[in-house]
Amino acid sequence: MRSRIFAIANQKGGVGKTTTTINLAASLALGDQTVLVVDMDPQGNLTSGVGQKGNHAPAGTIYEALTAESTPVAHDYIVPTCVSGLSLLPADHNLTGAEIELVSAARREQRLRLLLEQVRGRFDYILVDTPPSLGLLTLNTLVAADGVIIPVVCEYFALEGLAALTATLHQVKEAFNRNLEIAGVVLTMTDLRTNLGKEVAAEVQGVFGNKVFETPIPRNIRLGEAPGHGLPVILYDVRSKGAEAYLALAREFLACTRAAPLPAGGALRG
Repeated sequence: MRSRIFAIANQKGGVGKTTTTINLAASLALGDQTVLVVDMDPQGNLTSGVGQKGNHAPAGTIYEALTAESTPVAHDYIVPTCVSGLSLLPADHNLTGAEIELVSAARREQRLRLLLEQVRGRFDYILVDTPPSLGLLTLNTLVAADGVIIPVVCEYFALEGLAALTATLHQVKEAFNRNLEIAGVVLTMTDLRTNLGKEVAAEVQGVFGNKVFETPIPRNIRLGEAPGHGLPVILYDVRSKGAEAYLALAREFLACTRAAPLPAGGALRG
């Protein structure tokens, strides 16, 4: 079995990319799926959010794997987490240097793909958290991915920058990765009781149609607190609205990815 690789991407910061990566992955793992999360953001928030800040395998972090002169062995960089079935390829601040070092590297845009291809048989899903930019780290992720999940925050200017992202996705698909598709759009930090929340949701729906997941992620204090404890929200407070939302999103995500040969949002709203 080959795992599906999903990039969690949006070059706009503060939209819930890392929160979505952590909590969707943990919910899938607790649903008996084997999941690898990959931290491609030099801030390392994904790594700390699953309780592994400062930890890495003897071979190093994703930085060492991407910049290795010879072909790295992916297994040597993967570490376990506190969630059974959830593994991590961690990052730290050194990853900042990769953007510069990869510029002159051979097959610079394919480094992550070549790494992850080695472990596709070990996991049901691989989720990759990306930085808030469209540089070489994000390009590597899009070249490696089967699908892209786009978190969109329910605020004014929610769609700001998404034209650039969709244009980049089209360019990557044409040049490097014919299988790349938008797997789904997740509405984050929602309050659909307000006119603003309803208007933004309708606007996103108008642009992305049936790619929008039915499950919105609400504003929830527990989602903000959990990373400080190095835990997914489902382990921090399983009864919280945030935990309930990500469990529901995981069920929807499983339904659509199992139903379609490629992650194209089959069970999404439309």
